[in-house]
Amino acid sequence: MEDDSKLSKLVKTKREVGEAESWIFSLAPVGVAFVFYIMFIISSDIEQKGLFLAYGATAGVIGLETYWIARGWRKNHGSTVLMGIIGIFITLGLLKLYLTFA
Repeated sequence: MEDDSKLSKLVKTKREVGEAESWIFSLAPVGVAFVFYIMFIISSDIEQKGLFLAYGATAGVIGLETYWIARGWRKNHGSTVLMGIIGIFITLGLLKLYLTFA
């Protein structure tokens, strides 16, 4: 019987050296998709383009952060899970800040 709980594994397991590189390379598909999204929004007749761009950017970043939370959970990297959760809250905070000024 194994007495290591998921929480203790999340705290004890260290991340690999190439984890930062993997995170940077995971931004590429989201960046390419966002460029096409920007081109679509700008060429359309939508009046509040800034609002759609803000929601699109927020959705993309939250999707990426959710992927990293799941990856950190699978590999027992507690810091990756924590940083993903913090990233989601920061992204939502920036969206709320934008919406108060828009």
